Amino acid sequence: MNKTKLTLKDVAQQLGVSTATISNAFNRPDQLSKGKREEILAQCERIGYSGPNKAAQILRKGTSNIVALVLADSIAYMVSDPVASTFIKGVSTTLQQQGKHLLLYAGDSNSILDVVDFVDGFICYGAPRNYKLAQEIAAQSKPAITVDFDIDDVPSINIDNENAAYEVAKAAIDENDIVAILGLRLIDSPTTCRIYDSPLIDVNSSISHRRLDGYVRAAKELGIEINNEWIWHLPESDRSYARQAAKEVLMSSPRPNTVLCMSDIIALELLHSALAMGIDVPNELKITGFDGIEEADRARPHLTTVCQSSVAKGEAAAKALLAGEERKQILPFDLKLGETILS
Repeated sequence: MNKTKLTLKDVAQQLGVSTATISNAFNRPDQLSKGKREEILAQCERIGYSGPNKAAQILRKGTSNIVALVLADSIAYMVSDPVASTFIKGVSTTLQQQGKHLLLYAGDSNSILDVVDFVDGFICYGAPRNYKLAQEIAAQSKPAITVDFDIDDVPSINIDNENAAYEVAKAAIDENDIVAILGLRLIDSPTTCRIYDSPLIDVNSSISHRRLDGYVRAAKELGIEINNEWIWHLPESDRSYARQAAKEVLMSSPRPNTVLCMSDIIALELLHSALAMGIDVPNELKITGFDGIEEADRARPHLTTVCQSSVAKGEAAAKALLAGEERKQILPFDLKLGETILS
């Protein structure tokens, strides 16, 4: 059934009061007596009026108490990812404490122009799949902060991904090892594959490429060249893509004896596949992960990984945005030496 939307003027006429009285009842309760305000609100509820138009208020005042969190990918994928979901928790908790609201915005959307007028600022978590969104965020005038990637002249929250990858690789690799890398979004491909001679994407801004740089640097110090045929691209940190990559790397000839994985999800799928094939971890196969998710801590053998607090990162991003921070921040990480490498 269609309902006619009541305007502030319509309601004032029906109730026989001024538009200012109606507006005060909803937005400035101190301007009315308690009894008068309750009477106005009750009559508004009776006729089906829920208050002045919020969109118009936002445009008029210039503030909404809403922060947009632009995700790297679709909302369905990101909220199911343990790293992203804990980051979202950190952001939302901090915003709620400050009386702010959170709007999740998919990184594969067409444009932020749909919401730019209705939010107070942007947190961009990971390079969005539609990179046009990052360019629009850099160009618009509202406060913005990036996390896990960089845009020139925009404040950011990161860890030192290259150094973290270097340290975990250095702990795992021995001389004469055959080293493989299971990477994330390294090339423009929707499927799991070796990168071979495919051009790398987002080289300057991507944390995946910083991790790749760290792995390669650690290997080179031991005189080991990691050729592109030993580097796999996974389009997402997803178990199905990880299982495919694990199958390919474990069936390779010769089989690598050290595999550096750019997420714990990937590393855990490789670990499960290797154990199912009767491969001795770590004596026949050394595995490292990245992120420090709870599942990795429960794995047997314990996974060697880089631990970063995604909740703390989310809290730091929200606080920096609300405080109007303009600097780029580097948060600490911890190297956890588990049982999937040789001690």
